Amino acid sequence: MRKEGNRNTTATSKNRTIIGIIAAVILIGVATALCLSIKSNKTNSEATSIADSTLVKDTIYKYGLPIEYFHVQHDTILARQTLADILMKYGLSAKKIYDLTQCPDTIFNVRKIRAGQPCAILSDTDSTAQPHYFIYEENAKEFVVFDLYTNNVTRGAHPTAWHEQQVGGTVESSLWNAMIDNATSPQLAVMLSHIFGWTIDFFGIQKGDTFRLIYEQEYVEERPINNFRIRAASFYTSDSMFYAIPFVQDGEELYYNEKGNSLEGAFLKAPLDYYRISSRFTNSRYHPVLKRYRAHHGVDYAAPTGTPVYAIGSGKVIDKGYQANGGGNYVKIRHNSTYTTTYMHLSRFAKGLKVGDMVAQKEVIGYVGSTGLSTGPHLDFRVYENGKPINPLTIKSQPKKPISEDNKPTFRIVCDSLVQRLNTLQVYESTPNS
Repeated sequence: MRKEGNRNTTATSKNRTIIGIIAAVILIGVATALCLSIKSNKTNSEATSIADSTLVKDTIYKYGLPIEYFHVQHDTILARQTLADILMKYGLSAKKIYDLTQCPDTIFNVRKIRAGQPCAILSDTDSTAQPHYFIYEENAKEFVVFDLYTNNVTRGAHPTAWHEQQVGGTVESSLWNAMIDNATSPQLAVMLSHIFGWTIDFFGIQKGDTFRLIYEQEYVEERPINNFRIRAASFYTSDSMFYAIPFVQDGEELYYNEKGNSLEGAFLKAPLDYYRISSRFTNSRYHPVLKRYRAHHGVDYAAPTGTPVYAIGSGKVIDKGYQANGGGNYVKIRHNSTYTTTYMHLSRFAKGLKVGDMVAQKEVIGYVGSTGLSTGPHLDFRVYENGKPINPLTIKSQPKKPISEDNKPTFRIVCDSLVQRLNTLQVYESTPNS
């Protein structure tokens, strides 16, 4: 009986050993499989990551299209060239061209394609190299896309950005030349004349006058274009310093001086942009045509034919016509019960202008010419106070609404900061021969 019990015990022990070995083998197998799985997953993940980093890249867009997937051929619109002329060069059928020219004028008038403007043809990169899109650059920012497959015509705009710049300079011969001497756009001279047009007589600026500007210039795809915003300005002339600080009040942005008074007044200092005075107000002037002395109750502004002429203030057109032996084409405006202005020797009137029209300050009413009794293109500008001629350069102009009491604390912070920046700008001398 003891032997049988021992045999059973031995058998049970053996079974337990075998089961342990089997379990260990299973565990080793599971562990190995798990390790292999983890390694495999890691390898696959790394491979996927590498693949993603290799295959995924930023697509370059231009004209709203993935430009890198097309062959791009740039061109320029030639004189008297039409859309049909351009597209025929690239093998488009007459019907296709006709269909494209039928796009609604509300999208783009194909008859207004202008010579000198850039354009481009985008062709497929496969073996056919078929033209797919025609791009017309309407201006520096806007373009028109002609889909040559679907005949769809759309408009678009390049992305833009504004970059702040600053400049300071001294007038040697003219403000225009001073801007050029300082490697910036002379368009800024015109903008300054607009901003300070109520307070500074830019026809009377002198050698040695100085200016400082903080401005922004617009960039299209990192290319600068002639579009500017003046953020602050100062001008020193006639022993006086003038500041221009932009500030929004009552939903309208105007320029103010350092005291919070608006620079805009009831009347402009001059009815056109930045040209020279050729004759001043006098009771005795030798007339170049009549060859005798007589009164000249106005100011002559010499300017090229076609230069826009502005109404110096809002008012009503009370007369418009032609004087053969006098002012030629002229316009007369009544501004209020006190002041009336006359603009003479115009080459032509603003389109649609007629007696009885109300015009706004700075609205174009005509263009410089040499009609009537005149020896060259200029504007003869006259001002009447209660019906009597006065010197246009001495007309009084009340400013618009100043900074309100509620807005003064905020304006003070903005103004002080900008004035400090302006005053620390270095002023460069212009070249003497500019």
